[in-house]
Amino acid sequence: MRFDHDFIRSTEVTLHLVQAGPPDGKLVILLHGFPEFWYGWHKQIPALAGAGYRVCAPDQRGYNLSEKPGSIAAYNLDRLAEDVLVLISAAGRDRAFVVGHDWGAAVAWWVAIKFPHVVQKLVILNVPHPVVARRFARHSAEQLLRSWYIAFFQIPWLPEFLMRRNNWLAARNMMSLSSLPNTFTDDDIERYVRSWSRPRAMRSMINWYRAAGRTRTARLNDLRVHVPTRIIWGVNDIALSRQLAPLSREMCDEGDLFFLEQASHWVQHDEPERVNELILDFLQNS
Repeated sequence: MRFDHDFIRSTEVTLHLVQAGPPDGKLVILLHGFPEFWYGWHKQIPALAGAGYRVCAPDQRGYNLSEKPGSIAAYNLDRLAEDVLVLISAAGRDRAFVVGHDWGAAVAWWVAIKFPHVVQKLVILNVPHPVVARRFARHSAEQLLRSWYIAFFQIPWLPEFLMRRNNWLAARNMMSLSSLPNTFTDDDIERYVRSWSRPRAMRSMINWYRAAGRTRTARLNDLRVHVPTRIIWGVNDIALSRQLAPLSREMCDEGDLFFLEQASHWVQHDEPERVNELILDFLQNS
């Protein structure tokens, strides 16, 4: 299947994106997480495009071929959400299906909360609703221990240095040791290494965590999700408790939840066929 590469200008940055599927198909935006890039959806793009959707998978700001602002404030969640609005507008649409994993899911949640008029349906993979994340982190010692890396990433320059050492050994292990055996091939990992090795990439990627800890998002009176939502959750997530998933569903007016009992945090890589089936079933049943 042909993947088209393009660049568009948002309000602040130039974003690289991959597109596939019929130009007149309903728009699906796929938002990757840390430490991935658009390639994190390479097993979903053909399935969605083959079903007639127009798929847009960007490198989010700071990642891979997209522009990498130097300031931490540039990675505030409000600005990340506005990039999604630009993607929808650039596609000539008023609305889109929005799918997110990890940090991409955090952005997807925020787009649906702040700009519900642009989200036709929302699909979330292994990241809790922001209210649930804050509440659970405050009251769960287990989750605090699981989330140790968030505090570590607040330290200047050291996380980037340690990630880069020994040909990105720590970053490689972060993916290969926290996923199911053989989920990531050697070729997959080398693609990620090339993206991490781009100038200022790893610092920009980690700045997402720093911005979350140091900048504030817009104050909203209503933090519930009013658009139809499907949560897909790999249970063997070493960083996030499964308890976060049903609590997140409770924050949705129309939400359902599917646990994949064998999958890890990298759920769309571990079980791509099942994830594709769950996404397509949800999008097609409008």
